[in-house]
Amino acid sequence: MTGLFVLFIYVGIFVGAYLIVTRVIHPAAAKDYTSLKTVTFGDESAVRPNRWAGVISILTIFLIWGMFTGSTLLPKFLHAPAPFEGTLEFTYTAEAAGARDDATVTVIVHPREIDTDAPEVDPGDGFAKNDSATIAQWRTGLVRVDSNDEITKSDGAQVVAINGTPIAPGETVAIDNGTVTLSDKGTPNVAPSRGWQMEPLYLPPPEDVWTRTFTVINEGFRSFTLWEHLGYSLFRVVAGFLLGALVGIPLGYAMGLSNWFRGWFDPIVEFMRPVPPLALIPLVIIWFGIGETGKIILLFLAALWIMAIAARSGVSGVNISKVHAAYSLGASKWQIMRHVIMPNSLPEIFTGARVAMGVCWGTVVAAELVAAEQGAGMMIMVASRFQNTDIVILGIILIGVIGFGIDMLMRYAERLLVPWKGKA
Repeated sequence: MTGLFVLFIYVGIFVGAYLIVTRVIHPAAAKDYTSLKTVTFGDESAVRPNRWAGVISILTIFLIWGMFTGSTLLPKFLHAPAPFEGTLEFTYTAEAAGARDDATVTVIVHPREIDTDAPEVDPGDGFAKNDSATIAQWRTGLVRVDSNDEITKSDGAQVVAINGTPIAPGETVAIDNGTVTLSDKGTPNVAPSRGWQMEPLYLPPPEDVWTRTFTVINEGFRSFTLWEHLGYSLFRVVAGFLLGALVGIPLGYAMGLSNWFRGWFDPIVEFMRPVPPLALIPLVIIWFGIGETGKIILLFLAALWIMAIAARSGVSGVNISKVHAAYSLGASKWQIMRHVIMPNSLPEIFTGARVAMGVCWGTVVAAELVAAEQGAGMMIMVASRFQNTDIVILGIILIGVIGFGIDMLMRYAERLLVPWKGKA
């Protein structure tokens, strides 16, 4: 239910922002016959990201994050329903030897980080006595209602109703701000309403992650600074990617230019391409150990097949008319390779490089599981063991930001080095 509500919010903001930006802020110009003839399909350079859409998209993610974590950065009217905090009560009916008696249970629901004592209550008359208990938010608790009764469960007493509603073991009765479920042994299990907000243990609010960021920057994590962790991850990714490119690009060229090389290496490349790098970790440990070599080899294998396929596709996709034109002008095979095949294959290679770098960044977390003492992946995994979700989210955000920055640099380099991309 909550996930569906989040989806509705996201879709609603997307549609609303689109209508406001395109109809109010930047209304589309009238389209005449000439503009309608313009075709941009297949030319990536003709489609530019709308900056308004990018900014609103990021703000929407943070808005939803703050709404469902009760962030103090948002006004309270934007918060999703919070878990219940306060006092809830229910009346249980106990039956013993054909007689029935009612008693009231008072439950204090408190924040997890605050210890609270159960209040004293008047036990009342009859063999069923009033009782009290405490339960932390987002938690449930068994209430031994017979612990102070005159006739206990061992004497044959049993709970037969909650707030007047008959109940049997395994059944649930709704009460104000929660539910009561009778366990298989007849003990009421109280579950206060959890609302729609995420528990901080699983998803802390943005300000907690921001605060932890400065703590890690100032104090470090596991004897290394944040910059050292990121530096080690960046070095491993770049080293693995460069090795994969140095081997994969010549291999792809050879497969694209030679029937023999294509026949020899194509089964190997096509076999290894769908194998996830994570599946290779056991072999990498056995063959190369748990040092830096094993991590870089794993990233090398993650990039190798992508770069080989990209280079092969780039060579195979060269317009044959350009090759024939070069031959008709008296060009040698090396000149055709240098001035026709290589320039026209670079767009595919750059696209493959961006994909390979993304895969390497995705693999570095697994690579740093192999007895790493530094790295963003190691930081994430160690934090997850101690349920430091804020550090986990911090590491994920940093990996994403650095990966996005590298992708932007590669796109910029592509625009400088391959200005003919998308052009005949």
